[in-house]
Amino acid sequence: MCADNYDGKAVLEAFTSNVLNTRFEDIDDVTISNEKYLILDMIGCAIGGAVQPDTAAMVKMIEGWGGEKEATILGHGVKAPVHDVAFANCLMGRAFDHGVLVMAGGGHASETTALSALALAESKGVDGKELITALVVGDDIASRISAASMGGPPGSGPMRAFRGRDADIDFGAGFEPWGTFTTMGTTAIASRLLGLNSLQVKNAFGIAVNLISGAGSGLWDGTATFKLSQGSSGRSGILAAKLAQAGWTGLLDPFGPRNSYFGAFARQGVSLPEELTKNIGTKYTVDVLRAKMHPGGGPTQSTTDAAIEFATNHDIQAEDIDEVILRLSPAHAAHFHYMRPYKVGDYPTADALFSYKYSVTNGLVRRSGKNKDYTEEAIRDPQIQNVINNMTLSDLDKPIGFEIEVKLKDGRTITEYYEVHVGRAPGETDPLILSPDVMRGRFMDQIEFSQMVSKENAERIIEMVEKLEEIDNVAKIVELSAKQ
Repeated sequence: MCADNYDGKAVLEAFTSNVLNTRFEDIDDVTISNEKYLILDMIGCAIGGAVQPDTAAMVKMIEGWGGEKEATILGHGVKAPVHDVAFANCLMGRAFDHGVLVMAGGGHASETTALSALALAESKGVDGKELITALVVGDDIASRISAASMGGPPGSGPMRAFRGRDADIDFGAGFEPWGTFTTMGTTAIASRLLGLNSLQVKNAFGIAVNLISGAGSGLWDGTATFKLSQGSSGRSGILAAKLAQAGWTGLLDPFGPRNSYFGAFARQGVSLPEELTKNIGTKYTVDVLRAKMHPGGGPTQSTTDAAIEFATNHDIQAEDIDEVILRLSPAHAAHFHYMRPYKVGDYPTADALFSYKYSVTNGLVRRSGKNKDYTEEAIRDPQIQNVINNMTLSDLDKPIGFEIEVKLKDGRTITEYYEVHVGRAPGETDPLILSPDVMRGRFMDQIEFSQMVSKENAERIIEMVEKLEEIDNVAKIVELSAKQ
């Protein structure tokens, strides 16, 4: 049920105060550590995504636009206006859908907030403490907006299982959710790092509402646009702050229950208005991060891990597979776009990233789940396609989990049931709290895949980010994050 009796202008005041008055010293050690590793992870994801063919075309286009050389496109080293750099880096950060998730509000905030903050920090020459503080403020506001909206991101709405009938397809409110609340988080970050005053911050939030865009069907269609709103929300947040700084005015009540952000982008409005301001300024909602250990969406993390385990335990070889049946519980089937009819279209990476069939096949055949498995060449591998063509999806009469059945050419049939929640690895009961070793390993995997940054520079980046509060100019980190 939508709450319509809260004071939206009081929310705006609280958000504005949080943007302007938060100090590094106010932030707890756990949040500071999380944000540092989140920054490291997103630098890595952007560098890993920089080698995708569509990225090269985008970078060339941005380079042709010209303009002030305010910031750097990671990996490529191209200098451009900060809003264009944020657009590019945020897109690259989502290229393999592999980023760390901020759990308070859920979902893909980091690809936009962290990489927009980095571009802005480079352009303004700020120190590490101020980068962390601005990012904490932006992530906190983004998470609060998301958590207040039915406990999930605006634009997402409820999902129904896909059973091959168009009438069952429901894309929520129609908006790509990761382009909604992320725009507001980036607006907060940009407002702080660009030095806006109180009135300008309020106007920036009001302007940002009018810059949000993105259709939620990109995942279903399997096109490059699935990541577009990740970049546009970064650019839009920066533009909103710059327009406000230049004297533009915005909506007077952008966070109210009507004619506002929530009225436009949250189908069921605000069910938990208290989440918007509860403990604001004293508790920051970046206290739990969760890893996606493989490329692809949250639902395919568990199927990838299970398939790797299945193939390893039973010594499955691709040439021995005759047929595969994947039975999905209602919990897994609810993520209907991962069940869409499999194809290899004009943008194969998106077809594979969001497919139960591909995640299981790749795990069984390669016993792997890395960026290299989601390139066009890897996806079109005839051995992979042969197994997928002989795989069927079916219902599982259990509330959670899924079952993998493999029929072998020698007549044997092997079946395993995995009692796991969506996104969890087999045997995992709690969200994975990321250790420094895991985060360093994830970062180096991206560096090795892209081959755009030397191992020596990558190790220096890790060292500097881990001591980010001691860095006097964030641009020093960015300098190491581009090909020499």
